[in-house]
Amino acid sequence: MLDLGRSFLQAVERAPHLIGLASETAEYSYEQWALEIGAVQQYLKDKGLRRGDRVLTVLQNRAESATLHWACQASGITIVPVNWRSKADEINFFIDNAEPALGVIEPISWESWKTCQKAKRLPALFCGPAPSDGEADSYDSIRGQSAMPKAEGSSDDWSVMLYTSGTTGRPKGVPRRQHAERAAAIAHIAQNQYRVYETTIGVMPLYHTMGVRTLLAMGITNGTYVAFPRWNPEAFITAIHTYQATHLYLVPTLYHDMLNASGFRPEKVASVRKLGFAGAPMHDALLMRLQESFSPDLFVNHYGSSEIYTYAINQEAVKKPGSAGRQGLNARLRVVEFDSAEGAVGPEQVCVPRQEGQIICDMQSDEAFEGYWKRPEVDARSIRDGWFFTGDTGYFDEDGYLFVTGRVDDMIISGGENISPVEIESVLSLHERIDEVAVVGLKDERLGQKVVAFIKPVKNRIPAEELDAHCRDSDLMNFKRPREYVFVKSIPKSPVGKILRRLLVAGDFEPF
Repeated sequence: MLDLGRSFLQAVERAPHLIGLASETAEYSYEQWALEIGAVQQYLKDKGLRRGDRVLTVLQNRAESATLHWACQASGITIVPVNWRSKADEINFFIDNAEPALGVIEPISWESWKTCQKAKRLPALFCGPAPSDGEADSYDSIRGQSAMPKAEGSSDDWSVMLYTSGTTGRPKGVPRRQHAERAAAIAHIAQNQYRVYETTIGVMPLYHTMGVRTLLAMGITNGTYVAFPRWNPEAFITAIHTYQATHLYLVPTLYHDMLNASGFRPEKVASVRKLGFAGAPMHDALLMRLQESFSPDLFVNHYGSSEIYTYAINQEAVKKPGSAGRQGLNARLRVVEFDSAEGAVGPEQVCVPRQEGQIICDMQSDEAFEGYWKRPEVDARSIRDGWFFTGDTGYFDEDGYLFVTGRVDDMIISGGENISPVEIESVLSLHERIDEVAVVGLKDERLGQKVVAFIKPVKNRIPAEELDAHCRDSDLMNFKRPREYVFVKSIPKSPVGKILRRLLVAGDFEPF
């Protein structure tokens, strides 16, 4: 199999004069971009980095971030991208865990880097003019030292190490080889029906699997990747219009923000013909609003993870709302019974249609990782008999379509019944006076846990009786109806749009 360095050189040789990378300040043809990638590759060599080393980046989605990613692939060096919002203690952890040979930072992450003890002994590259104290090299000094990159890696080299969100405990490193990354990118291209020469706005962070997939898919198909450093819905709409973006791949939260932006007009986004989403469930109300606003040729729900990029694909997100679809091109899936007090279940204890259980995926997938970084105890829990236990809950319907109902850890057990928050959220999202909703289980003396809905209203608080009547008029079973409604100014989310239910349970929210 081709490695990623050679994959990029393919694109350069195929269409050297097409625009490969764009940003607020510059546009690069594939040939121009390759020369800068080669210059960065030479810099890494000059710093003493060799194949198998790791580079830690604490960057927004800058043009330099995309260039560094490809330079590392060409060199057989593992890129370790982390959240640019990371604090000093978090960076300390990443350095200690990943053991990088170089750190790459920018102005917005410089203060955290400077106060990080472990960073003081690590060579650093600064995106922008070098700090006056001379503690880091300047990326600007690399520009102009043009050199065509050389494919010195192999498909078996580690490509990238992503860190899971770490909603409980420290984040887990997910190292992925180049062949798995390339297979995932090609499957992404096929499953989203990308043509050659597509254009997209790269706003999903490159420390997240969706962001990496977008970058690689564009490179392999000679598309244009528009680096978009920080989410701003008004600027994003402008970028779509300016660059005539043809497809979008976002988490539902960003779609929600875009539709609610004052500058949103269907005519401004008319160039977009394909929509994709992942990272979190999309509630029915948002799905319908997007369909009406974009009228896309293709609307794809992608379900996967950092560990195994694709589990399932629904290319008819509107016709089959709420469904994650069928297995992806490189996936085998099962839904198995829940673990019990008697012990963990195996991959053979398969659920019947409509029976809710744990979602598991075959580790022989071409897109799969091989285990967590330095976490054998987590591997022992998550990888059993050649199958990856995703931690997600769901069921297959009679037609073989998968429905994801939540996380094992988020399951509400009320009065002895298992209740999925996602199902209730989808029902409540259809209420015209609700902007966003999140459902959790709070301790209850009688029921064990009671179902509580946290609601961000469109404008004013809504009577509980009205919301309860809305639930009664739906297909929601009575025992799943919320017992309490709490109105909040915002629903807490991670940087990539996942609801942080633990904060709601802890009372860490601002009342409406």
